[in-house]
Amino acid sequence: MVKVGDTLPDLDVLVESSPGNKVNLAKELKGKGLVIGVPAAFSPSCSETHVPGYIKHKALKDAGDVFVVAVNDPFVTKAWGLTLDPDQKSGVRFLGDPSGKFTEALDLAFDGTAIFGGNRSKRYALVIEDGKVKEAHVEPDNTGLNVSKAEKVLG
Repeated sequence: MVKVGDTLPDLDVLVESSPGNKVNLAKELKGKGLVIGVPAAFSPSCSETHVPGYIKHKALKDAGDVFVVAVNDPFVTKAWGLTLDPDQKSGVRFLGDPSGKFTEALDLAFDGTAIFGGNRSKRYALVIEDGKVKEAHVEPDNTGLNVSKAEKVLG
């Protein structure tokens, strides 16, 4: 599992808004940032509490570049982002990990077949500094909402 000191995977598998718009977080996050991983776009905890907690948090502006990653296609993550942040004022970017390869490279995938129909991402928040993990907040039960809450990560 990803840990403090690890570098972000150098992969061109994440997508933003469309399949052709690839995002490589190892290249994109050079300074300060946050990667928030969720089991599923539009799921209740992700949509009602987890991600909105970051979007509305007073310290979000100090977090650097912020990305939400879900094992979903880019059309779903784009629609979800517009639902949660319709004016796109927060600066949070929503990325799809359709193949799950980014999530697997972090060793944060779990078998979510019973609920989500296939492998999904554990819920997490990674504080990134200069391309390395400074803090790793990974939910021990995969989908719970405790250690990765905005209040615990951003203060």
